[in-house]
Amino acid sequence: MANPIRGTFALARAAFVMAREGVIGTFPAEGMPPAALFGYKVARLFERRSAAGRERSDRLSRALNRLGPSYVKLGQFLATRPDIVGADIAGELGELQDKVPPFPTEEARQEIEVTLGRPVDELFVDLGDVVGAASIAQVYKARIIGNDGIERFAAVKVIRPHVRAQFRRELDAFAFIARFLERFFPAARRLRPVAVVETLTQTTRIEMDLRLEAAAASEMAENTAGDPGFRVPSIDWERTGRDVVTMEWIDGIKMSNVSAIIAAGHDAQRLAVNVVQSFLRHAMRDGFFHADMHQGNLFVAPDGGIVAVDLGIVGRLSDESKRFLAEILYGFIKRDYRRVAELHFEAGYVPRTQDVASFAQALRAIGEPIYGQPAETISMGHLLSLLFEVTELFEMKTRPELVLLQKTMVVVEGVARTFDPKFNMWVAAEPVVSDYILHELGPAAKLREARDGVEAILQILRRAPDLAGGLTVLSKELPDLIENGIRLNDDTLKDLATEKRASILSGRLAQWIIAISLATIALSFVFGG
Repeated sequence: MANPIRGTFALARAAFVMAREGVIGTFPAEGMPPAALFGYKVARLFERRSAAGRERSDRLSRALNRLGPSYVKLGQFLATRPDIVGADIAGELGELQDKVPPFPTEEARQEIEVTLGRPVDELFVDLGDVVGAASIAQVYKARIIGNDGIERFAAVKVIRPHVRAQFRRELDAFAFIARFLERFFPAARRLRPVAVVETLTQTTRIEMDLRLEAAAASEMAENTAGDPGFRVPSIDWERTGRDVVTMEWIDGIKMSNVSAIIAAGHDAQRLAVNVVQSFLRHAMRDGFFHADMHQGNLFVAPDGGIVAVDLGIVGRLSDESKRFLAEILYGFIKRDYRRVAELHFEAGYVPRTQDVASFAQALRAIGEPIYGQPAETISMGHLLSLLFEVTELFEMKTRPELVLLQKTMVVVEGVARTFDPKFNMWVAAEPVVSDYILHELGPAAKLREARDGVEAILQILRRAPDLAGGLTVLSKELPDLIENGIRLNDDTLKDLATEKRASILSGRLAQWIIAISLATIALSFVFGG
């Protein structure tokens, strides 16, 4: 439960800092009710003179960094939810970077020893220097002796001391602020501040357990083992725990340093295609993707491959969502708007009360304008953003996993276009989307479905003796069931126990009958031609 006094103080402090850094002054005052307009004018009185010449994104960054790491994390989280804060603010928050000084190395050594239960000098030849510091953790370039006896560099990420307690206090304050906004500002309810804080709390809790980040990297490494030109660092599990993760050191160039990458002789256009195709492959093939795939988390290795780091934020798609995404993109590529509309209805994303033809017309209004445009102006992420806007008119519910996917796609497209300004997203995407469609919906998929059907029939046949026994018990009771309804007395229970048919007691009598019927139909189909 949030402390009201602490929450009130946090709300007042946040309002003051936002006003001081000029964030409030960047929003239009037109249409505000009198009370809100009065507060707006008061806030403008506290605004720094130096804020006048700065962009809103810079003002937001300064304000959130002044408020503390939890607010920075809140800003970064909201950058993944353009459905809540709007595309413009989400884009500005997407540029937000932690500006946190490193904490003392002696404290990091204590964290490592407590987590791993061994002295630092036993684990590392040298812990090395801090190479990056953020709101939750900082990273060292250490030297270790591997299991093969060879000395090598490793990246060691260590949680900030006491950061969990700090985040807990500030998230409690966020919860109070969220409830305050929903209660007293009806217009804020559309932004669902309470739900946002609850989701942020869960996300932060996961991100603060570095074992989960290590597990995500390990899972992606398995998924991408055979992928050309993409990988993630290997995890050193011996030196990894809740507060510490040790992984392979990457000798590469950050993708934010485009000039250095080109100077090193790497093919910029190939890198642009690779980063987009890798992301789409992970999303559609694996249903598991790096959801923070900005340039600072991507390196170009000496062999020209892309290495992704920092998997603290990942996204997952169900099989249904993967198929939905692939067929939507394929439908837009082929300009088959009717099929895209039908997919929304089949998936249950648009209520059946809406009209398929009208929805297809709305989709055509999105898709047709992009054809004939120069390649560099066509954005798949923008297309999905427009799609979500249109579907709101048809009462489509927000799908958080698709919104996160759309946000990441925008970021990935931006990375690609820094390397190739004329990058054609559709040309790059079509091979991956087509492969998925062929694999999941083509002849091979039909064969897999047939194989699964045969396996299901064989399982039924293997259980035929059990089914027969169950029917024997059922036949004894059937006349009484017809006459008096379902009634289990002591004698019946004893008979069921004797026949070892306890599963019937869990309401599966009808399932046995259906299973036998299906088996009979299947056998007649197999042997009767």
